[in-house]
Amino acid sequence: EFRRVLFRSVTAPLAKNVLCDAGIPFTGHTEYLAVHSQTERVVMMLADGRADIENPLRVALATTHLPLAQVSAHITMDGLSRTIDILAQDLQNKFGIAQPRILVTGLNPHAGEGGLFGREEIEVIAPAIAEGLRRGWTVVGPLSPDTVFMRARNAPGHPGEFDAVLAMYHDQGLIPMKYLGVDKGVNVTLGLPLVRTSPDHGTAFDIAGRGVADASSLIEAVRMARRLAL
Repeated sequence: EFRRVLFRSVTAPLAKNVLCDAGIPFTGHTEYLAVHSQTERVVMMLADGRADIENPLRVALATTHLPLAQVSAHITMDGLSRTIDILAQDLQNKFGIAQPRILVTGLNPHAGEGGLFGREEIEVIAPAIAEGLRRGWTVVGPLSPDTVFMRARNAPGHPGEFDAVLAMYHDQGLIPMKYLGVDKGVNVTLGLPLVRTSPDHGTAFDIAGRGVADASSLIEAVRMARRLAL
């Protein structure tokens, strides 16, 4: 019934801690929709919602709402390979990009610098990228997280080199994405049997009821949901 009825969904910002404090366990819309659509794995992606931008910045996440101390343990070769598959397939099927170009970040500073700062790049991320290449996807990395967004973003005189960045954890991907334009950012859940978008910001209780909130991101989320569902 869920799959049949809910084809397109735009969700508004929601405070997870308020629900949890009320005794309702809730980690996020992304996880909720995955469970109720019986989808084993979904991918959270932030995208520039403007339709008139050539090669807009898109940032997908290998992990989402986790304590930073748990991130490394949740990045596995199999999980990362499936994330690359979902990202590439939805870039093709939902965004109409025939051959998506995906740039994968490292987890550690300087992408581990040959194992000096960690071995996740060598033992997990690089093998997952190799598997993506074997499956026919255009995947590059792992590259140092502090430079990938300069290569991926579309700037005057410098068209973005990639269609999406795959970041390893929440803030690694979302801080640069929101810095470059939170008002036009849209959260898109990939891998679902439906289109789901939302604004890329939170509830902003501090300005609630004052008439000063900027609805731009919500408007872009509605517009993108419509485009993706056509």
